[in-house]
Amino acid sequence: MTALHLADEGEAAGLAAFLSRLLHYDRSAAVRLQAAGTALAVFGRPPSFEVLAIRAVRLAKPYENGLDVTLDVTVSAGELLESVDESAATAAVPGAVTGPPWAGVLPPRGGWRAEPGLPAPQELRGLVAVSVAEFRSRTEALAPERRTRAELDRVGREIWSRTVAETGLPVRAVHAAQSLGFLRGAEQTLLSSGSWLRLRTPYGSVAVRRAGLGALGLSVR
Repeated sequence: MTALHLADEGEAAGLAAFLSRLLHYDRSAAVRLQAAGTALAVFGRPPSFEVLAIRAVRLAKPYENGLDVTLDVTVSAGELLESVDESAATAAVPGAVTGPPWAGVLPPRGGWRAEPGLPAPQELRGLVAVSVAEFRSRTEALAPERRTRAELDRVGREIWSRTVAETGLPVRAVHAAQSLGFLRGAEQTLLSSGSWLRLRTPYGSVAVRRAGLGALGLSVR
């Protein structure tokens, strides 16, 4: 296995926490890894949210320095998590797996520009709390014979497909950011590139395709 030398114990702990949260939603989760210079990007897709989650990890040295020239591979999130050594700030790249369909379609690397209208961080967290409370109250009010998976999914789609203010960002993207531990602190930015919107925080990003724009701006690689 190829060794990854992370910048410090904090980077290793952050990577482990991200992988653990992905595995909470999907025990067989896969992640796509891409390394360039001293940056490692880890892409995952928690199925409950229908968004792409991205965790950036700093490496101790440029990836091509003494290691393989490039890294672009889809691996088991569980195997990668098992290899993380927080005290040594290292991880091992597991063997490649057959990637799920989402792993072949990633947001663009560049061309991102800031979008206006994103509410303050405390308002975003409040929006998630209100939405969760609404989902609970509406589903608990259903008669037993109507409390089917299809009906629960319908209520969930209605709530989580709403957009944040006038930004076009679906509420499910904010919910995903909170559930993955990204929505902390006071620094969140909304970016766009082509058909993609991206909620970026210091702890990770959540990207989602904008409704109605088809396949414009996709990066297949």
